[in-house]
Amino acid sequence: MIQNLKLSLATLLGESYIDAQVRAQAFLTGEDPAVLGTLARQEVECYPEAMAAREIELADKIGEPVVPPLPETESVSGAATAAFAAAHHREASPLAGFGAYRIGENGKLYLAAKSEHYQASLGHSFPGYELLRIAARLGVTNITHNNTRGFITRLLERELVRVANGIERGNDTAVDAVLASEDPHVLNRVINLETGSLVMEAAVKMMLARFRPISGREHVPYAGRTPVFLVMGDFNGGREANYHGTTIGTQMLRGLWPELYRSGEESGLFRAMPVAINDFDDFRTKVEHFDRGDCKVAGFLHELVLMNYGAIKLDVDYVRQTHALCREHDIPVAVDEIQSCMWSPEIFLFKEYGLRPDFVSAGKGFPGGMYPASRLITNRRMDNLNLFGALVTNGQEEIASLSCLITLAFAEANRENTRKRAAYYQRKLSALAAAHPGRIRAVVGDGLMLGLTFETPEIAARFAGIMSHEFCIDVGCQTYKANCPPTALTKLPLTISEPAIDRLVEKMDRVLAMTE
Repeated sequence: MIQNLKLSLATLLGESYIDAQVRAQAFLTGEDPAVLGTLARQEVECYPEAMAAREIELADKIGEPVVPPLPETESVSGAATAAFAAAHHREASPLAGFGAYRIGENGKLYLAAKSEHYQASLGHSFPGYELLRIAARLGVTNITHNNTRGFITRLLERELVRVANGIERGNDTAVDAVLASEDPHVLNRVINLETGSLVMEAAVKMMLARFRPISGREHVPYAGRTPVFLVMGDFNGGREANYHGTTIGTQMLRGLWPELYRSGEESGLFRAMPVAINDFDDFRTKVEHFDRGDCKVAGFLHELVLMNYGAIKLDVDYVRQTHALCREHDIPVAVDEIQSCMWSPEIFLFKEYGLRPDFVSAGKGFPGGMYPASRLITNRRMDNLNLFGALVTNGQEEIASLSCLITLAFAEANRENTRKRAAYYQRKLSALAAAHPGRIRAVVGDGLMLGLTFETPEIAARFAGIMSHEFCIDVGCQTYKANCPPTALTKLPLTISEPAIDRLVEKMDRVLAMTE
């Protein structure tokens, strides 16, 4: 059962900061500091019983018309590019959202079974985010600068270091020790950026900075050698299985911009080498071949659940072996948790694997979809960029950082619920697969990030299409990548109810029966 955490700004941020904030706002506006102080200490229920009950009630309404649709005559077409216009489904565009649900412009109730675009970890209209409005009312400014990182952003940095190192909430002594550690492999540095793409590009830059000086003056340990990036390969031997953002650099890692990439490869600027999924012998062979002579493996980048390639989960033994080999060869490892962070009961999935990577990315679900706030957690040995190496204007936004702190506090308090809901969903999908032998090949993924792998891409695409467009349950399907497993993808919000899971699986069962 979800714990209804009660939070105030004072409990999250501390009395000393609140006192200073109240004094500053009172001076600027002339308001009564006592009134502001009361507001700062006002407790907000993060998930009241009434919301939990309403979410259960709504489960039986999924797919039904519940309000009049927005008339097409009142709608606007927008000004999208051709690709975005072709992909648009206006009928499903949101009029309102509540928990795991939204009402589309067609007036029907949708289940956000992919947490919208994988980012709504706590669903829509999460009551705990009322603290964001209160913070703004108290004068907390979202507008700051890289040279003036605010108190809330600095506090979030500490919290990220705490969670990444497995330290319990409130153990400031242990956090201080980690921050002061000289161990080059301890995660105790944070870069604040806005999107997962920028975070992973920053990791690539920090790997590349060991080969090429960013300003022309730095010492680089592997000057003159060609950096080779290892990424997850697809089942055709190509690089389409990995996904680390939409910047040109990370797009080239997954096979886009082929002519541009080829020019860089032929000139010795860099190479990207695919490694076979869950195949340590292939990984070791690639390292032995490319980590010598004129080449050097610059880094290994991977997700733990390949949500952009069939929701394949990497095996624990494979990941541990690859990381150990990378440590032997001085190869930095970046675990991309843009998708998985917050969906693990441990907050970061790499903790469940027992890993000590050089980089961990956090984004999407960390701010609950409220802001494009992402973070890169790294260590002392990879702290090699100057201030302008990974810089964005709005990366230090205070209220965006507060949204992350709120999400983190709620997720930590509800770890056991996340674990139980995930186990419940896994049991339901496993039973569904057993009931449809010969059609569902496997249940894949981890926790609440699960997919159904079908026998053919056609079945997967038809299943996802009916679920999304006829039954109003968001289901993704990737049939455009090289030999990608034909998988229908879901990623349920952490707050989803068991009745909503029941209705989801029942609709899946109906669609499977319809398409037999």
